[in-house]
Amino acid sequence: MENPKSSESANPIAELINDDTYALLTSRGLIDEKSVRDYLIRKKFKDLRAKKVSASDAIETLREDYPYLQFDTIRKIVYQPHN
Repeated sequence: MENPKSSESANPIAELINDDTYALLTSRGLIDEKSVRDYLIRKKFKDLRAKKVSASDAIETLREDYPYLQFDTIRKIVYQPHN
């Protein structure tokens, strides 16, 4: 069995699809990395807000994880309606 930490980094959406499916889709170029990143940002934002972290502090925390994104970009990601 694989180390859970290594499979987590290989498959950032393990709660949605299994590792083999993720690897297959990635190898065929069928995973939109930006959409995966945005999903993870929304998920972490929701988790932080559930812990009573203010919205602006949650966005600042996310900026530490994604320093190449501006505050407003993260704000748009977490508040945009997603399908």
